[in-house]
Amino acid sequence: MVELFFRKKHFYPNDYKKTVFDVDFHQLWENNIRIVMLDLDNTLIPYDETEATEELFTLFEQLKQIGFRVYIISNNKKGRVKAFAKQVGVRYVYSARKPFRLGFRMAIKHAEYPDPATVCLIGDQFMTDVLGGRRMGFRVIVVDTLKRSGEKWFTKISKYLERRILQRLKRTDPDFYYNMKLDEKR
Repeated sequence: MVELFFRKKHFYPNDYKKTVFDVDFHQLWENNIRIVMLDLDNTLIPYDETEATEELFTLFEQLKQIGFRVYIISNNKKGRVKAFAKQVGVRYVYSARKPFRLGFRMAIKHAEYPDPATVCLIGDQFMTDVLGGRRMGFRVIVVDTLKRSGEKWFTKISKYLERRILQRLKRTDPDFYYNMKLDEKR
């Protein structure tokens, strides 16, 4: 059903990793990625936590040392997104309304309108992160959701649609599905 509104190609991530810590950021830099946009909730921290871990502080420092411009892009409210972004010292876009282009456009405006091929978006949801990032022409890496219990009703709907998309990818493009190891996505 979702495919009626969006092209199938927009549901194909460029890569899948278990967590953001499994992403080879040096390889991304070598592949001419200069901007990293990260989803907040259930990608970096569980939706019900507010503090960055030491591991995240280290990750953000490494990203900056490599030379990336880093942005948090989230559908959540300003207070939560701003507080986290301030902790790790990066810019942010809140109420992004992913997968729609508005929030992504605000982020690329902050980044002075880069070539979309130099942007990598990392997130946990197919319906918001993968779909939105691919529609913008970004490289997209999907990671596992950090915490599923107690998700809000709209996230449950999104996750239901994600399961349907993954089933369809498995059925229509099994080589991609298994090469990408999407059977391990949780």
